[in-house]
Amino acid sequence: MPDISVPAVEMRGIVKRFPGVLANDHVDLTVRAGEIHALLGENGAGKTTLMNILYGIYHPDEGEIFVKGQRAHIRSPRDAIRLGIGMVHQQFRLVPSHTVAENVVLGLPGNFFFPERAARERLQEFARRYGLHVDPDARIWQLSAGEQQRVEIIKALYRGADILILDEPTSMLTPREIEELMSTVRRMADEGHTVIFITHKLDEVFAVSDRVTVLRQGKVVATLESARTDKRELARLMVGRDVLFRLEKRPVAIGPTVLEVQDLHVRSDRGLPAVRGVSFSIAAGEILGVAGVAGNGQRELVEALAGLRPVEKGRVLLNGEDVTNRSPRVLVRRGVCYVPGERLVGTVPNLSVAENLILKTYDQAPVCRGVFLDSQAIASHADALIERYAVTTPSRETPLKLLSGGNIQRAILARETSRKPNLLIAAHPTSGLDVGATEYIRQVLLSQREEGTAVLLVSEDLEEILQLSDRIAVMYNGEIMGILPADGADLETIGMMMTGVHRAS
Repeated sequence: MPDISVPAVEMRGIVKRFPGVLANDHVDLTVRAGEIHALLGENGAGKTTLMNILYGIYHPDEGEIFVKGQRAHIRSPRDAIRLGIGMVHQQFRLVPSHTVAENVVLGLPGNFFFPERAARERLQEFARRYGLHVDPDARIWQLSAGEQQRVEIIKALYRGADILILDEPTSMLTPREIEELMSTVRRMADEGHTVIFITHKLDEVFAVSDRVTVLRQGKVVATLESARTDKRELARLMVGRDVLFRLEKRPVAIGPTVLEVQDLHVRSDRGLPAVRGVSFSIAAGEILGVAGVAGNGQRELVEALAGLRPVEKGRVLLNGEDVTNRSPRVLVRRGVCYVPGERLVGTVPNLSVAENLILKTYDQAPVCRGVFLDSQAIASHADALIERYAVTTPSRETPLKLLSGGNIQRAILARETSRKPNLLIAAHPTSGLDVGATEYIRQVLLSQREEGTAVLLVSEDLEEILQLSDRIAVMYNGEIMGILPADGADLETIGMMMTGVHRAS
């Protein structure tokens, strides 16, 4: 067991600057030995940068680091590993074509021959002690996201890590995999490991952590005992203001039908039926929420409606006009706007924020004059949207890929909703975002509803569906199991419909 009288990690006065950004501003962080310490903050608050410094990926411009009471000079991940520090990144760093066992021992010093017996014994030990069950002979590409994450944790433990950094570890996991991860983290802490848990999700703080440090705009604003705080206090510390967990949905006069989908059939990337005879309609000023477990045809449905996937059978009517299998360009001209589930889809990451904001209007006034782009008009357009939608960026010329996830999503919303759409298709618009960005994006969707836009909202977050929708369509295995009014919706019934047990009459 660790010596709990000596902090596992102390970071004092850490400063990290990037061009145009002060990512960490004199950060002090103390992590006790054997605790689960949550590092909480909005997207872009500096959490991952701080931990990348501790792991040796970045070097601090100022400040000191102490590990187990000794000053540490961490110049690379190799130095961090020698000090017993391991890190599981949000994007896994595994070799897909290699087996689990091969990935675990890859890069370790040792004999020329693959240490198969030793690797298998250690994998069995980790499975027994921490519940990290995974087939040593499976190829990485054959594993689910949760199983791949277990391999990353095993890699760190195999190298002797007793201080483990988990960076947004639930971002790609199913609810069941999240439960399993939380159980594993608690068992590791019980065995004496120190865990630093980077997150922007308030529920995770209370589910697993002993203490929580909140970062805002690169600064530490508080360190609290998790059991002695609540969601509202943490949200206020994260965002710098009170956050509305329940938004007001004002009554809206429903207009004429904007979108009508008739007996739609769409195939998946593998050529299999993904959408099977789906029919529904959405009126102006209405939000239709589509609920369902991921992989039940939602992605194929929205891509077909946005012109990105061919319709095999059925019709799509927009304001009475048949637009089935029309190109995205035609749909854009008809007032269809699309916020994709993957943020960088529909953007050009290497282009600037300003250039991404005109991707769908580059050939229209005022940014275009004749055949030439008007740089001054583009700059004015970008500045106006950046201010109106509160996009945090060093400048309009910053490459979009350098922005945080929440700010990329704000930029996409700015581009799409500023064009006064007839139909707004929003797929998982708040997935992976912090509480402040989530609140803002939900407000934008409600504002579009009040302005008379027909909104199709696809989300796996039932709270979001119930809070924003006027009606709820539930998808299972490519079919609509029923469409229910959101007011007074029965969660148990929706849950049964999501698993195919029940079909609404």
